[in-house]
Amino acid sequence: MIEIPIEKTTQSKLSQVDFNNLVFGSTFTDHMFDMEYRDGKWQNPRIIPYGPIQIEPGMSVLHYGQAIFEGSKAFYTKDGRINVFRMNKNFERLNCSAKRLCIPDIEEDVYYTAIKKLILLEKAWVPKDRGTALYIRPFIFASESFLGVRPSKTYRFMVILCPVGPYYAEGFNPVKLSTSGEYGRAFQGGVGNAKAAANYAISLFPANEAKKQGFTQVVWLDAKEHRYVEEVGTMNLFCYLDDTLITPPLDEGTILPGVTRESVIHIARDMGIPVCERKIAIEELFDAAEKGTLKEIFGSGTAAVISPVGELHHKGQTIKINGGKTGELAQKMFDEITGIQYGEKSDTNNWCHYLD
Repeated sequence: MIEIPIEKTTQSKLSQVDFNNLVFGSTFTDHMFDMEYRDGKWQNPRIIPYGPIQIEPGMSVLHYGQAIFEGSKAFYTKDGRINVFRMNKNFERLNCSAKRLCIPDIEEDVYYTAIKKLILLEKAWVPKDRGTALYIRPFIFASESFLGVRPSKTYRFMVILCPVGPYYAEGFNPVKLSTSGEYGRAFQGGVGNAKAAANYAISLFPANEAKKQGFTQVVWLDAKEHRYVEEVGTMNLFCYLDDTLITPPLDEGTILPGVTRESVIHIARDMGIPVCERKIAIEELFDAAEKGTLKEIFGSGTAAVISPVGELHHKGQTIKINGGKTGELAQKMFDEITGIQYGEKSDTNNWCHYLD
């Protein structure tokens, strides 16, 4: 096992945190993990006090965007243990993203040991209430100072932690969505299936425009025809049509392979619900809503887990899904996944990684 020295902070911020009013992503724990890549290898792993890092104006990531990240959560279970949900899938996806952006792989032992040691050091920061968690953000960025379009020769791998509450202000209540119009998130051959910082930068303007019109997020349509639904903001998309759960396929490389997405598919099949991975035209959803065969739409992702969709807007037309209320299937998925995360339901698929 890799050795990771720890430098503890002399002044904890823990007493300043209101755990009853956690805002997603705004509060960071006392420590962070840091490791650097140089001379052809990852080296100098350490846990240090959370704080500013030194950068140079010529740092590669600032100019050419060579940056990737992951997101997972740690939960206090009902028996007092700490569970990191499906940590292996986030590790696999991080290295897939790294390969696409010419970033060196992280070894499995390094990834697991770094996160485990950091969380156990920050054990007091893991919220205990239902609906809260400790958000885990591993990320890698190009750190060489140079101007020129080529892969960096040096990198930083860091992990920071945030105690969090619900991702959306609506909580588990249905959200209102609008399609992306003329804007596209990803294209075939691009980096849509990597968790790259660039994918999120490109989404900001359309998402901001949608919020100005009173919508929570954007439903991304394909960049070629602007017709087929792909993702919901920062989540994967599911449509419950007739008696089949449908989600867009991953084979064109324009959709992020979500860990929660895979969990939903697995659970649905265990429940005996037919699951189909295929293209879904926006017109099909509006037609199905008119016919009464569209039962539910919901998003899935690490941050929100399951987010029911109550209203969908497209080119001046709006449909309400399930009367604007949370659907039965979305509720079942939310209850099942969070039940496993908090240790209230049996983990028959070995998705929980306990740290003690």
